[in-house]
Amino acid sequence: MKQDTKKAIIEAAAPLIYRQGFHRTGLKEILDAAGVPKGSFYFYFKSKEDFGLAVIDHYLENLLATRSHVLADGAPPLERLRAVFAGRRDQREMNGCEGGCPLGNLAQEMSDLSPRMREHLQGALASIAKVFAQLLAQARDRGDLPQDFDPDQTAGFILDAWEGALLRMKTEKSVAPLDRFIHFVFNKILV
Repeated sequence: MKQDTKKAIIEAAAPLIYRQGFHRTGLKEILDAAGVPKGSFYFYFKSKEDFGLAVIDHYLENLLATRSHVLADGAPPLERLRAVFAGRRDQREMNGCEGGCPLGNLAQEMSDLSPRMREHLQGALASIAKVFAQLLAQARDRGDLPQDFDPDQTAGFILDAWEGALLRMKTEKSVAPLDRFIHFVFNKILV
């Protein structure tokens, strides 16, 4: 029961935090959305910061889960990687170029304010880059990329560039930065 309620709180809060930010989302709003009695928050979380760490884990699990079917596909690795970004691009377009990356949003908001959340976000983003690096290593090993190609460094750069493209997308209210990212990564860098 405790785990179900804790999960319900996180799942109710995640879209609120994604839409309006960690600090702007109040505990009462979270508990109301979860249908949990007021005052029970601290039964499940030691602090709002501990709650934030759980939300980061939730976002990471969801991001990896939404990409798992593409990553497990039998297509060539670079096609699978491109499909990840094309799918995210299409989602952002359907959402009116709002939202961006939930982890990126939290990183922008909380990294200077909470060392614990910054470290947790760093680990979550590193997990995503690791998935990209695995695909890039597969592409290198099958001869799609040069043998001296560095999958880890390139994966880090790709994640950095994607997060920047999402920031520009939100500012411009256009998928043009995402299209530019996809074009340069897959037609200029990964060739």
